[in-house]
Amino acid sequence: MKILTAVVPCYNSEAYMKKCIQSLLVAGEKIEILIINDGSSDQTARIANAYEKKYPTIIKAIHQENRGHGGAVNTGIEHAAGRYFKVVDSDDWVDKEAFLKVLETLEREHEKGEVIDLLLTNFVYYKQGVKRHKVMKYTSALPQNTIFTWEDKLHINKFQYILMHSVTYRTEIVRQSSVKLPEHTFYVDNVFLYQPLSYVNKMYYLDVNLYQYFIGREDQSVNEKVMISRIDQQIKVNKLLFDIYGKSDIHAKNLHKYMLQYMDMMMCVASVMLILSKSKENLEKKNELWAYLKEVNPQLHKKMRTTIFGIWMNLPGKVGRWLSVTGYKVMQKVFGFN
Repeated sequence: MKILTAVVPCYNSEAYMKKCIQSLLVAGEKIEILIINDGSSDQTARIANAYEKKYPTIIKAIHQENRGHGGAVNTGIEHAAGRYFKVVDSDDWVDKEAFLKVLETLEREHEKGEVIDLLLTNFVYYKQGVKRHKVMKYTSALPQNTIFTWEDKLHINKFQYILMHSVTYRTEIVRQSSVKLPEHTFYVDNVFLYQPLSYVNKMYYLDVNLYQYFIGREDQSVNEKVMISRIDQQIKVNKLLFDIYGKSDIHAKNLHKYMLQYMDMMMCVASVMLILSKSKENLEKKNELWAYLKEVNPQLHKKMRTTIFGIWMNLPGKVGRWLSVTGYKVMQKVFGFN
């Protein structure tokens, strides 16, 4: 069995997919790479087929009608044959030395008879036009180079988020969680990260800067203007997370704390984008989102409204909205996202 399945969702990715795929190929026969061509109209399909022909034992090109990022990841989950599972978007890439270290660690622990449900690594905000790139590390939050669980002493602070870029799940955990991402919807990487968490027991943190997360293109989903234009999809994802939280078997205090923390961050992002739009309609959508949470999960709503972010995002009037946006801009400058 291959150690890892790397899924590369591609939609009109001819300009950058080769860099992504080449970075993964350093692993050779230890992994399988599933290139999911999601109804592209450029040369993506041709490039994917050429890679499959050149590396038939490593790469598989899968072509489908356009179903969006979520539909591509779903296809990857269906076809994955590796012991572990990682999504690498076609405009991102992995650090080669870090990737080899990850595979070596997974292989070593498996040979020792250890079962790791979730391997965590650092990721880099590789922002276009910026010389110094922000690294999201967890050295102060998690035990290093050892197996740990949600029951152990963890120190994940308010600004240390485990994102899709941080995680390599055991494939069976992904399938046990029954995660199925919405099609034709952006920001579903949050669902992919969130839903399997309550199925995770054993974890391992490796302090390497594995995932190089490229941001800066004007058409990217994390571009601020694009996020505002797609705010209804952000709201949809938030509502899905409410549902996942409500149905999850949250078996440990640290797990519960982190799932709340993640929800808090998601509500903050949606709220601030709705405020930034300066649209009366979107300000009403913000109120409706919070009212929806109160209706479907009053207890969760109460917790979210009393967090720092919850209070901050619901400050009244123009001054309150200005303070919310100003705080967001400061965080954006410090952490380098968007």
